[in-house]
Amino acid sequence: MYRLIKTEGNARRGEFVTPHGTIQTPAFMNVATCGAIKGAVSAPDLKTIKCQVQLCNTYHLHLRPGDENVRQLGGLHRFTRWDGPILTDSGGFQVFSLAKLRNIKEEGVTFNSHIDGRRIFMGPEESMNIQSNLGSTIAMAFDECVENPSPYEYTKNSVARTTRWLKRCIARMNELRQDEHTLNREQMLFGINQGGTYHDLRTNHMREIAALNLDGYAIGGLAVGEPTEVMYDIIEAVEPFAPKDKIRYLMGVGTPVNILESVYRGVDLFDCVMPSRNARHGQLFTWDGVRNLNNAKYALDEQPIDTQCDCPVCRQFSRAYIRHLLKSGEMLGMRLAVLHNLYFYNNLMEIIRRELDNGTFTAFYAHYRDILGVRI
Repeated sequence: MYRLIKTEGNARRGEFVTPHGTIQTPAFMNVATCGAIKGAVSAPDLKTIKCQVQLCNTYHLHLRPGDENVRQLGGLHRFTRWDGPILTDSGGFQVFSLAKLRNIKEEGVTFNSHIDGRRIFMGPEESMNIQSNLGSTIAMAFDECVENPSPYEYTKNSVARTTRWLKRCIARMNELRQDEHTLNREQMLFGINQGGTYHDLRTNHMREIAALNLDGYAIGGLAVGEPTEVMYDIIEAVEPFAPKDKIRYLMGVGTPVNILESVYRGVDLFDCVMPSRNARHGQLFTWDGVRNLNNAKYALDEQPIDTQCDCPVCRQFSRAYIRHLLKSGEMLGMRLAVLHNLYFYNNLMEIIRRELDNGTFTAFYAHYRDILGVRI
């Protein structure tokens, strides 16, 4: 259940009550694709860097180790040792982005595994079954994510199919909730708004799925190559039609500036691999902008990554040391960099919430929107 506490313009301060704890929003979900953050970060580590939600990947966990195995091991919470909320995506995005060969039909999608090439079928019911086996807190509906730009007629037909798939997801989820053998009978379901970059398709689709009274609503199919201004434009178009009393999730976004801009436009929840992926390559986010530790100027720099940061990494290690570890290919370098970036994101969200509580978010947004993306 989502509770809207207050607003400042379109920006929203709220909390989302789930079977595994209450999420203070706006919030960022840390992406543990295969049940762990890439960069040797464990569930206990997440507690120390202010993480509220772990996101795991349905497609990858279905292929390896297998969702049936995860179920036998007690579900993702017991398997990963994370006791807070877990969101699992539907697998749809990976099916459409990773599979070399795929065949989309009304029943679902047949595709080749990117691991060993074997043929696999996934449709709405299969996605719900897999996510039920994983026992996540929040399951995402199975949808088709089209490329941007895609032809209008194809996108229109795809949106209609996504809606039909959503209704099948709801039906299957209701069946699973009634089954006494289901791992998490309180599992929540989010629908996904699609429609490419077409205003009419986006708004009509949001109207249509809003009527289904789901636990939450996501905006999907953005941050896949279109200019950021187009993404912001779509958020602004869709926002008035998203239910005010439901949580709003912008999938796969993004940079600190993207998040700031999207909170300003009314989004509550985010996820992205960027902070961990960029960290592993030496790109660190700070309150002064983006710092690339690969640069030679940091070879003798004894300052922390960010002089304004109080994360465990910045309290103990220097830019020079972490740069050395990254250059040497030491796993510790990646681990420390990832911990810093994820802390930065989670701390950013905490400060955004505080600014909203104090009624000063608009000034905070105006100050930092032109700073956080600067390359130092």
